[in-house]
Amino acid sequence: MVKIASMTTAPDATLSVLETRRALASGSLSPLALAESALARANSSHSRNTYLHLDPESTLARAQALTNLPPATGGRFGDGREALHGIPVSIKDCFDLAGTPTSCGTHFYRDLHGPAATNSWLADQLLAAGAVLTGKTHLHPLAYGITGENPDYGDCLQPLDPTALTGGSSSGAAASVQEGSALAAIGTDTGGSIRVPAALCGLAGYRASITRGQWQGAAHLAETFDTMGWLFHHLEDGPLLGSLFGSTNPRAAALPTRFAIVPDTFLHDCDPEVAAALDRCRQELEALGLTPYTIDVSWWEGSMDIFGPLQAIQAATYHAGHYDRFEPSIAQRLAWGASLPNEKIPDIRDLVLQWHAFRARMDALLDVHQLLLMPAAPVAKLPAGADHSQTRQRLLRYTTPVSLSGNPAVTIPFAAGGMQLVAAREDDARLLTLAANLGKQRKSLGKSTRASW
Repeated sequence: MVKIASMTTAPDATLSVLETRRALASGSLSPLALAESALARANSSHSRNTYLHLDPESTLARAQALTNLPPATGGRFGDGREALHGIPVSIKDCFDLAGTPTSCGTHFYRDLHGPAATNSWLADQLLAAGAVLTGKTHLHPLAYGITGENPDYGDCLQPLDPTALTGGSSSGAAASVQEGSALAAIGTDTGGSIRVPAALCGLAGYRASITRGQWQGAAHLAETFDTMGWLFHHLEDGPLLGSLFGSTNPRAAALPTRFAIVPDTFLHDCDPEVAAALDRCRQELEALGLTPYTIDVSWWEGSMDIFGPLQAIQAATYHAGHYDRFEPSIAQRLAWGASLPNEKIPDIRDLVLQWHAFRARMDALLDVHQLLLMPAAPVAKLPAGADHSQTRQRLLRYTTPVSLSGNPAVTIPFAAGGMQLVAAREDDARLLTLAANLGKQRKSLGKSTRASW
């Protein structure tokens, strides 16, 4: 067991990645000191399960090697360092990291597969970018849930509020940023698994376009809808973090000038404080010069009827033969998904046609309005220990339309809940730049990234 050195002044875990990077480049902070501080905070929540796998020796050895690098010049930032040089990053435990098991949130897969022989594409990208990997984080089993509850590893509680669940499935990712053991965390989002934890935990989130990133060495839930992304504190960090998956340089393209917003009728089951945050976010975007347009979204009503079966069919294929190894609610979904192709082939073909038609309609909406604004979740909190058997359906109503169409989204944090700002597929660069501008606007007004006003 590595002993973490005690520090009289620990590095500020709420600094932005960009600010931390400047401190590392100037020499006022070292990767080793940053890694020691991160590891000292790891698993500091009441549930003590932010990470399903920690390897302090490897983390500190990596940080020490980066600390020992000689001064350099040039490169993207003029200091010769890679984009994430020395930045503590956690990775969701559905991505292979050589020498460690990939549990997908279950004891079954942890024990079945054993340590991975090689890195996933994503782990290699992070290391090539200079990141220091702090560990592999908690997730809802199989990434097939949105609350962060887990019978094998325990429910994931928020480090800043032990009475609240983090949300899922990227539960440990959110907890790692909130507790300060990572400055940014890798998550995945199939049906809302980055957007919802970010909103519930007061964090920024970025769900990449469906076409971005590569899944070698990663466990899919439903490849048609699976996306990668980040959870982090500061909207200004979005373009840098997003560059891991593809270009985030908007080049000569003009930033969006208008956005669509969902009507009050859509918010009928939304907590009042979340609805109020939506109105504040609208005002913030207007202050940036964008014009809002309220749109009719009644045609979204059947989106879960399309998404749910298609997701279940693909998930059932990945986990065939093992359904009884998982909690009953997930096992039932998998068994249902397995039954659909054999019994209802014409219906499945019709669902695929409906999916393509839905995506085309979303494309048309964003072609006209450029952006879409709506809550990332209708609630501000998921109480720990409560009955959440009906929660999944309530939350997915807000996330499924974007999941079906494969759009990128940024979660904009507020004191109560978070808003998702959505762009057309592969319009990630303009989306992230605009969100970064919103973050800068908040700071210029003396407001926190979380916008407590």
